[in-house]
Amino acid sequence: MLRAIHLADNVDVLGRLPSGSVDLIYVDPPFNTGRLQRHVRMAARRSEDGDRIGFQGLRYETQRLSERSFADSRDDYLGFLLPRLHEAHRVLSATGTLYFHIDYREVHYCKILLDQIFGRQCFLNEIIWAYDYGARTRRKWPPKHDNILVYVKDPRHYTFNADAVDRIPYMAPGLVGPEKAARGKLPTDTWWHTIVPTSGGERTGYPTQKPLGILRRIILASSNPGDLVLDFFAGSGTTGAACLELGRSFILVDESEQALSVMAKRFAGVEGIVWSGYEPSRAVTTEGDGV
Repeated sequence: MLRAIHLADNVDVLGRLPSGSVDLIYVDPPFNTGRLQRHVRMAARRSEDGDRIGFQGLRYETQRLSERSFADSRDDYLGFLLPRLHEAHRVLSATGTLYFHIDYREVHYCKILLDQIFGRQCFLNEIIWAYDYGARTRRKWPPKHDNILVYVKDPRHYTFNADAVDRIPYMAPGLVGPEKAARGKLPTDTWWHTIVPTSGGERTGYPTQKPLGILRRIILASSNPGDLVLDFFAGSGTTGAACLELGRSFILVDESEQALSVMAKRFAGVEGIVWSGYEPSRAVTTEGDGV
């Protein structure tokens, strides 16, 4: 089973992949927010002279453990995406699916671009991933969702395993009867799912890490065991983690050493991973880093 991770420009890796060789592509490119994306990990301990006040007025001393960041801004965002998405279309198999994860600022322009590359008839869904966490503005409706555009190579023949997908509760179970209520229903194109919790084993500290639950659902629905899954904006490696759980091959690509360092810690001890352009032993584990 192929397990490959590349530190490289994704255009170069895509250009070396055979046409029609990938069964599922998930990509979560930079959202072009124009901001510096940062994630700072802190530790706190009780101290009478601490710099922060917590529950019941107790004081805590804080210490910065690590910081990860990247500049999320490109002058010609669609021009940056265009060659990568052309290559994605080429390497996708005849029954393959692309999940393109973006936010409300760029989704309209990206859909037009993808319509041109795949054809409007190959547009399958726009998934709304809704969450309810983080800061809230009082100047407009707080934006609390991402958009995932779904395209298939052939609208008549593509993989979709409805029975493999996790079920969700009915909002009015009394209207459907006890048998259906116990089974739950297939999710719609609106997915309510929390972001990665600020504490817990799943969190790596990567600024834009996506939840395993979202990737599990995508992989179960749109691939089969043993299929090859590609993520060429791999970030913290969540796509690879889901593939390891679900018995899929994977290729992960990212041009950031920071991302590869996170993945090296996340996949430490996993056998059979082939690393290209990066030596996993370079990843330094920081105490309390949560990776």
